[in-house]
Amino acid sequence: MVPEKQIKDLIPHRSPFLWVDKIISYDEKGSITTEKHIDTDLDLFRGHYPDNPIMPGVLLCEIIFQSGALLMAKMAFTDIGMQKNIPVLTRIERAKFRRPVLPGDTVAVKVVLKEIISAVYFLKGTLKVSGKTAVQVGFSCAIVTSAENE
Repeated sequence: MVPEKQIKDLIPHRSPFLWVDKIISYDEKGSITTEKHIDTDLDLFRGHYPDNPIMPGVLLCEIIFQSGALLMAKMAFTDIGMQKNIPVLTRIERAKFRRPVLPGDTVAVKVVLKEIISAVYFLKGTLKVSGKTAVQVGFSCAIVTSAENE
């Protein structure tokens, strides 16, 4: 397992918007498995929804997207990460939400590379809770140079 510091070395995301706790496995042929524990005390649960808190679908997708960014970093830049590059979401396709994710759940995410065209990675992600699929989404990301590095 890869600790959070190494995750921070690979992608530019930071608290409070870093949504991956661990890299469980990585296959250089194009897949990664990650994990995120959904803390019960996240401020967002005060409003989504106070009497029946559930993790927002858009943030579940973000967990998948950040896992994809980690896969891209590992594939393109090995263990030095994105460094001066930023993964930018360019497309979201076929998002399916199958079950809720609740405070206290731990989710497992698998992202698989479908293809690379130029600097664009086409990926598919699945997020599971208790071994059951909660979210599936196809997406693509491009690697762009950070504006401050130009």
